Amino acid sequence: MSSIAIAMLLAACATTPEPPPDPVPRFASTFVPTGYPNISDYPEIVEVIDQSEDAWAAAGDLPGEEAQPNASIQTRRAATAAHATILLGKTVYIEPLVRPFSTLKALYSVIIKSTASFARRMTIGSVQFARLENDAIPEVTHGPGMDLEQWESDLDGLAGTATRGTVRFLIDGPEFFPRFIESIEEAEESIDIRTYIFDNDDYAVSIADLLRDRSEAVDVRVLLDGIGALLGTQVDPEGMPADFEPPISMPSYLERGSDVRVRTSGNPWLTGDHTKSTIIDGKVAFLGGMNIGREYRYTWHDLMVEVSGPIVDVLQRDLDIAWSKAGWFGDAAMLVSWMKSTRERADDVGDPVRVLVTRDHDSQIYRAKLAAIRRAQSFIYIENSYFSDDTILLELAKARRRGVDVRVILPADGNHAPLNYSNQVAINVMLRNGIRVFLYPGMSHVKAAIIDGWAIVGSANFDKLSLQINEELNIATSSPEAVADLMERVFLADFAISEEIDNPVDLNWTHHFAEFVSDEIL
Repeated sequence: MSSIAIAMLLAACATTPEPPPDPVPRFASTFVPTGYPNISDYPEIVEVIDQSEDAWAAAGDLPGEEAQPNASIQTRRAATAAHATILLGKTVYIEPLVRPFSTLKALYSVIIKSTASFARRMTIGSVQFARLENDAIPEVTHGPGMDLEQWESDLDGLAGTATRGTVRFLIDGPEFFPRFIESIEEAEESIDIRTYIFDNDDYAVSIADLLRDRSEAVDVRVLLDGIGALLGTQVDPEGMPADFEPPISMPSYLERGSDVRVRTSGNPWLTGDHTKSTIIDGKVAFLGGMNIGREYRYTWHDLMVEVSGPIVDVLQRDLDIAWSKAGWFGDAAMLVSWMKSTRERADDVGDPVRVLVTRDHDSQIYRAKLAAIRRAQSFIYIENSYFSDDTILLELAKARRRGVDVRVILPADGNHAPLNYSNQVAINVMLRNGIRVFLYPGMSHVKAAIIDGWAIVGSANFDKLSLQINEELNIATSSPEAVADLMERVFLADFAISEEIDNPVDLNWTHHFAEFVSDEIL
């Protein structure tokens, strides 16, 4: 999500409705999320807050509190305006002071990678695809597959050494959330949650209530992304009870009357932390594509992974560093945390498994995916919700023209209109190059791929933000058992119920404009 998205939110909320009479002033004590500066030091922010404070006070902050009639819409708009303004203020005034190194890295990353991406996109679209599509598409040959032992050895040089661990795939909300809740209830020492969106719907609030309750007995930390915290409260999911009054500030709700500690990560130059991971007692971890909210529990198709063994130490180290960076001492605390972190256990537990990340200075996930696609000899199966990276598309087309069986599953009902249009442009490119495309019925938020027996899953999409800009977390493995399980329970199952697209999609200028925006901005 970019500065344009934040500006659109501000514009939508610029006209605050007339508040109800005689409200009770509560803004200062309920709105400001943990980790934000003293906003009274910034008069341009305070002005917006003053305009919206009365409307904010019109609605109850806790579920069940009585709200004044017709107050919820105006309250949400006022709160959104204030939250977005604080986010921008923090980005402009606070991030360069508290996290100067991270801010400079983010700026460098956004400028350099965006410039390079634009130049590469122009070359790919006008030259490389044109040359490629002059040749006939060969039959699928299903070669022997790449040498996985050599591949894993080569990956050590691309993305660091692998660790070990057990891997269990949890498919969709009915599998993941009961196990997630069980692990929280059974925690003995600590619960660490790092997520892009902690929604404020009834289901997310029930998870928050559980965390508040457990904080009396164990250490509970919740790390949220600043942009994700803003976006997660804008749209009510389907099926939410009509009489439910959502809290507008989930950080405040989590902390109030509990020992839950909440931090909101900064968004220098409006980059984001798209990671979703939870670690229980430093022994068990969950990661993947699911945020915390009703749609992930009940309606969307999505995937999480439960891991244990030495890999949890790697994930805990990564979360601890991110937690330190999000605090008041910013980059200094991050450096101390990095220096104090210990290596993972040497236990010979589970199978080889590799942690791959996207950071503003290190695109491990991108490098690994591109290298695997270029090496593939037999098949490439991908399921993802947002598919707009031109380099990935080009390499998939080249693989198909080597005789590789290339198939891609996209959602039939995506949740972002510009990205849906961008997907449709990508569909036509793939069809022109012999790639089979399937539409999953409904919204699929799965982020998974299997390439010649090597599987990679996690939080990263196939777009520029996930592959080059935002912070992301994936794991990858060549374990035959894990790959077979993912193949059977995700890919074969989803191919069976998805509709294969045989004919090109009708496009107009809006599709191409949306594709440009998705490539270069979103």
